[in-house]
Parts: sequence; C-alpha cells; structure tokens
Amino acid sequence: MTARRAAGPGSAGELGGGERRAGWHRSAWLGAAGAGAAVLLRSSFAARAGSARFYLLTASLAGTWAGGALGVGPVPWRGDARRGDAASPASAARVLVISPVATGAAAFAVFYAAARVARRDPALRRAIAGVFRYADAGSTPLVTVIAAGSGVAEELFFRGALWSGPRPLRATTLAYAASTAATGNPALVLAGLVTSVIFGWQRRASGGVLAPALTHVTWSVLMLRYLPAQFRDAGQAPDPG
Repeated sequence: MTARRAAGPGSAGELGGGERRAGWHRSAWLGAAGAGAAVLLRSSFAARAGSARFYLLTASLAGTWAGGALGVGPVPWRGDARRGDAASPASAARVLVISPVATGAAAFAVFYAAARVARRDPALRRAIAGVFRYADAGSTPLVTVIAAGSGVAEELFFRGALWSGPRPLRATTLAYAASTAATGNPALVLAGLVTSVIFGWQRRASGGVLAPALTHVTWSVLMLRYLPAQFRDAGQAPDPG
C-alpha cells in the first residue's frame, strides 16, 4: 500500500509531462505544416498560370494542409449534428448539407456584388484579376478540382486540427488570414478574413468539419465559375457602372 501511494504522485507527474510533450509535438507539427503551406502558397502565386509547376504546387499545398491536420490525429467530421434537436435524419441533413451549401451560395452572392463594386477601383481590380487569371489559363476543370480539394484540406486543418482553445473562431480566423498574407495579395487576405468567419460559424453550429467544408467548396466553385469573366479586362479603364 505504501509503495502504491508513493508511486501515485510520480505517476501523475509522468502523466502530466507526457501530456505536455504531446501538446508540444502537436503544436510543432501544426506550426511546421502551416509554415510549409505558406511557402507553397506563395510559390503557387509566383508560378506561371496554367503551368505544370502551378498545378504541382497547388496540389502539394492541399496535401500539406490535409497531412498537417491528419498527422495530429482524427478530426471531427460530422460533429454532433445528431444530438439534441438535430437527431432526425432530416435535421442532420439540414445541418450538415443543406444549410452549408446554401450558406456557400449566399456568401458567393455577397462576394459577387462586392466584386462588381471593386471593379471600379484600379488597385482592387488588379489584385482580384491576379487571382482569377489562374482560372482562365490552362485547364479550368483542373483548377476547380484542385480548388475544391484545397477547400476541404484547409477545413481539415483550420476548422479541424487547429480548432481548439477558448476562442477558436478568432484564433483560426487570424491564422487563416496570416496564411493568405503569404500571397501578398490584399484581396485574398480580405476574402480570407471574411470567409474564415463564415466557415467558423458552420463549424461551431455543426460541431464538425463536413459543414464548413461544403460551404467552402460551394463558395469556391461558384467563385471560379462566375467571377473570372468580370476581371479579364483588368488592364482597361475601370467600369463606371
């Protein structure tokens, strides 16, 4: 009995030390993945639009986000959408599929309207055109597939592995904006701030990654489908109307 009692505090200390080491390893892994992704993101936007290098870098970027997230353990995919008032299949479908897709479409509508206004400002016009030129050059379907895959991978990382602490929405929004800052494109940073809040709301409402991933993919696909044509003439005079 005495021996067991004597071993108790030491065992608790070892357990606490193990948890601290695991937390440090988790933070180090996520930090390394985030840093690597930032380098790949900046390199992607420095690559020639439509080139094999661009596709390789963007695919590697998606793999880095996903690998960084899954490397620290499983992420909550469906969350708690089956609990409480969302226990029925119809309610779960509304929380996990219908609402996220509708939210992504609504976010696109807001961005589309904002883009129509932004076209009148030469600096914003050039910044946004610098993003969408990648959709126009090369294979548009391939760019869409990579963008959709990157959207899911980013949600695994930001709204999955990185979603922790007392204020996860604020923390992941700032981290997401910091990652997009690597592009040097102010339009992307602003879009990252707004969309990260939207995706975070979906994560908080559903308790998992599936809902924000569907919102992200819906928004991305619609943006790539309908916005590039608005900025193909970025070198011309701003549209007065």
